[in-house]
Amino acid sequence: MEWIKKNAPGLLLCIVISIPSWFLGKQFPIVGGAVIAIISGMVITLFLKKKDNLSSGIKFTSKKILQWAVVLLGFGLDLGVVLQTGKQSLPIIVCTITTSLVIAYALHKLMHIPGKISTLVGVGSSICGGSAIAATSPVIDADDEEVAQAISVIFFFNVLAAIIFPTFGALIGFDTTSGEAFGIFAGTAVNDTSSVTAAASTWDSMWNLGSATLDKAVTVKLTRTLAIIPITLVLAFIRMRKEKKAGQEGNKVSFKSIFPMFILYFIAASLITTVSVHFGVSAGIFKPLKELSKFFIVMAMSAIGLNTNIVELVKTGGKPIVMGACCWVGITGVSLLLQNLLGIW
Repeated sequence: MEWIKKNAPGLLLCIVISIPSWFLGKQFPIVGGAVIAIISGMVITLFLKKKDNLSSGIKFTSKKILQWAVVLLGFGLDLGVVLQTGKQSLPIIVCTITTSLVIAYALHKLMHIPGKISTLVGVGSSICGGSAIAATSPVIDADDEEVAQAISVIFFFNVLAAIIFPTFGALIGFDTTSGEAFGIFAGTAVNDTSSVTAAASTWDSMWNLGSATLDKAVTVKLTRTLAIIPITLVLAFIRMRKEKKAGQEGNKVSFKSIFPMFILYFIAASLITTVSVHFGVSAGIFKPLKELSKFFIVMAMSAIGLNTNIVELVKTGGKPIVMGACCWVGITGVSLLLQNLLGIW
């Protein structure tokens, strides 16, 4: 009862913001509910004079609900199907992820961009946008403003990709009788799932391909999503080493205290889906859980928006945008190069 009294006001406010954001995101998939929620939260918090009774529920939503969202995301992954159909794109996925992380690290050093923002932008660009940021932020202990900044950068280049890439693909000569080449391109070079589906659907509509491009792009995107697992584990290990070194003779830091347990639950959810589908259960049965995962991400983004100073965000946004641009251009170039070398395009 005490927990409800403490957290209910903040939780309720996040839900109130999330419901219209969710439906608006369905109407405008190029933007997505998560971005609408985070912007709404930023605007609403400007008019809240006192947030003392809301802070606990907002914090719970931005941290715990975000982790639950990642766990439920696992129910949308049949590992067998993803691995089987993702073999063709795996070399491209590995190289684009590596490219983005290397660029983010290099610019972090050269431009003195804060480490946590650099990590979030690099991971968000290379893996799966908001979902990757959602999984990574608690592992590196990023604050809400850092998460908001990273999400804003990813969103900007998502929108550009969704608008530009279909026309760009036609100009550079992608096969218009098949959705394979553009599907792989969209799945590896576009960050967030909403923008991947928007770009792929546009290509299908342009060339009357049904859902061929969309199916390919989403499968490649799901394969990329699996990279959340090793990336978060490596980041947890790096954080442990840093905190241990900083503590020196003082408090001991254990890997167990930093280890992202929700990633294990994410893997467990994926295995449940995989085993169930193997034994004849329809993958559609897990669709409500996948939808709930997306709604939880929208909720968490509304909470992050409520905890973000939009004025400060605008002031400090220049360098992360440059980093996001470099990661985006690097991923796009590597994806095209490898598709050409592998004979896909």
